[in-house]
Amino acid sequence: MITDQQKAFEQLYHDNVDKVHRLCLGYVEGNQPLATDLQQEVFMKVWQHWNSFKGTAKRSTWLYRIAVNTCLQFLRDNKNKLTESLDNKIELVVETVVDKELQYATLYACMNKLNKVNKSILLLELEEVPQQEIAAIVGIKHNAVRTRINRIKQQLTKCVNHENI
Repeated sequence: MITDQQKAFEQLYHDNVDKVHRLCLGYVEGNQPLATDLQQEVFMKVWQHWNSFKGTAKRSTWLYRIAVNTCLQFLRDNKNKLTESLDNKIELVVETVVDKELQYATLYACMNKLNKVNKSILLLELEEVPQQEIAAIVGIKHNAVRTRINRIKQQLTKCVNHENI
């Protein structure tokens, strides 16, 4: 027999799995297998801590907070490995990829220059998470989110166009 908790979890999963995956992709520079691993880890944590949800925000906001924290923890734990891997990938990209892929690589590299909070805001904004929810997830005021989004767009534009940022 399927419990109400299982039904609620399945609904949360189906409503958000693609968004969480794309969020994870943004943190791991488009590495699909790694993003899938992180996505699975996020949903395992959600299931394990299901009963600790306090209900002060929407369950999806709680889920995104877990996803952001999981990705940031992974990056902290693997900082040196990822830097070496990124250096090798950039050399390979420059030598072998077509223009569109190079543009994506440039965009990801520019995104990685953002601080952790701004990167989280950008990735959540790209997932069309409401700005009020983004504010709750990252712990800043709604007006600050709107301002930061504009500044982030300006920063990325300059970076992608190889202007000094």
